[in-house]
Amino acid sequence: MIDLAAIAAISGPNCRKGISMSKVPTPCIGVCKFRRQGHCIGCSMTKEQKQISKKLKKPKLQKAYVELIIAQQKIMGRYSHWVPAYLKRCAKKGVTPPDL
Repeated sequence: MIDLAAIAAISGPNCRKGISMSKVPTPCIGVCKFRRQGHCIGCSMTKEQKQISKKLKKPKLQKAYVELIIAQQKIMGRYSHWVPAYLKRCAKKGVTPPDL
């Protein structure tokens, strides 16, 4: 289980930088196929991580969670398709994306 306090802590003092007060979109880009050792081929989240992302209500925690998933993608590799898809999703919702 992921500790939400730890997620908030990793964002540091600049957490509010670059986000609007509206909800930050979940890292999910709608592919939802778990073929990489239990990780989605679209966003890299596991089923458990997707459940957690839906429960986060505060923009500060949502942004920190997106940053956590981005770090996970960098470690796993092969997720270059995610950034353009996520930026499109943020633009559609009218939300400033976290620093990618």
